[in-house]
Amino acid sequence: MEQKDTRNSEKTAPISKVPHTYAILFAMIVLAALATYFVSPGAFERVEQDGRTLLVEDSYTPLEASPVTPFEMFQAIPTGLMDSAQIVFYIFLVGGTFGVILKTGTIDATVYSLIGRLQSKGIYLIPAMMIVFSIPGATIGMSEEIIIFVPIGIAVAKALGYDTITGTAMVSLGAMAGFVGGMMNPFTVGVAQSIAELPLFSGIAFRFAVFLLFLGSAIWLVVRYALKVTKDPSASLMHGFESGKQASAQAAPRFSGRHACVLAIIAVGFALNMYGVFQWDWYLTEMAAIFIIIGFLVGLTGGLGVNGMFTAFTDGMKMVTFGALVVGFARAILVVMEQGQIMDTLVYQLSNWISVIPSQLTVIGMFILQLIINFFIPSGSGQAAVTMPLMTPLADMLDIQRQAAVLAFQYGDGIMNTINPTSAPLMAFLAIAGIPYLRWVKFIWKLVVIWFVISAIALLVAVALNIS
Repeated sequence: MEQKDTRNSEKTAPISKVPHTYAILFAMIVLAALATYFVSPGAFERVEQDGRTLLVEDSYTPLEASPVTPFEMFQAIPTGLMDSAQIVFYIFLVGGTFGVILKTGTIDATVYSLIGRLQSKGIYLIPAMMIVFSIPGATIGMSEEIIIFVPIGIAVAKALGYDTITGTAMVSLGAMAGFVGGMMNPFTVGVAQSIAELPLFSGIAFRFAVFLLFLGSAIWLVVRYALKVTKDPSASLMHGFESGKQASAQAAPRFSGRHACVLAIIAVGFALNMYGVFQWDWYLTEMAAIFIIIGFLVGLTGGLGVNGMFTAFTDGMKMVTFGALVVGFARAILVVMEQGQIMDTLVYQLSNWISVIPSQLTVIGMFILQLIINFFIPSGSGQAAVTMPLMTPLADMLDIQRQAAVLAFQYGDGIMNTINPTSAPLMAFLAIAGIPYLRWVKFIWKLVVIWFVISAIALLVAVALNIS
């Protein structure tokens, strides 16, 4: 009885309520508008060089005050949405295509096929599933979408003698490792690099090498934990807490030739996008067009029909509405600061503060700042839209590669998604799995530390190697 009381109290213990992401962004818009009345405006001279807008060092000049009025502040929101329209609609279109892929059942069938082939080799199923889920995490930024696969992971884990945490981690940490590695993640790397005026998905080889470290360490943690649970079930962090929905083995879809065709279309489409980006200088418009083509071909090949295909496409866009529109709201903060001419002042002050840090460690300071910001803005695309317009010129001022600034954002955002209680996807799959938040923290904290160390070393190496 005492154990039951403790369990219930931990399950129902509320995590401190954090304001909605949009509420936080609106508060930042208000603060930015108020700051235009108190912060001295100023501006740097700018020059165009190699397709990039650069600040001229030591050119900061104070300007006359031009505070933003309340009505101008509200106008900044639609202006921000229009200014970031290319990114916003790119996110919508990628989400729509992913919705079509999901609707065909190809991902479910692929996972279940993998389960069927490796079920007799239970422990190998863990790295296999984590690798499978890391691919969409790294290429199309799968995050919220992993929630629907958590019951599958739990069912597989239970069938193999593991616990709920193992099953949840098989799915979620695979996708998260891909997300933080983000070789072609349109929601983080794509947005950040577009703001930083870098070639889309540049530095992919370096990102891939670091991604392997993220994924390998995650696999190590989950396999190690699973083996410990099989040897001693009482060692499970869910001992006495087991609950959560499980997928029925009878509902497992059969992998068909149609699913194989869908996978082939996806692979060819992604390969074409990569080739176009690196060989033909494609950008968001061309990539979005390829995603639309992928969606159409997948929908028709997957047997959805025309109506079913467009229904799935719109459902997919609904899934990413939060992350897409948050980019426009975040951009409104910059609109206000630009209208009040205080953005350059903030860059100037930040450069003075961070310049006291040894130059080799400056990028680590930017990384830690991104870790902190992620608590308040858990949306990767939103965080990129808020921070990169400041971090890009700051990197120029401190003589740090813009690519390193993007990496600092990417890793700071991705790592915190595994433990951040303000992250909606994290709290959603913990709720579905029935895992108390504090139990998850006990499981994941070692990986967070490992990923922090990997990120810090990777950033120092990126600066040393002048990754561009």
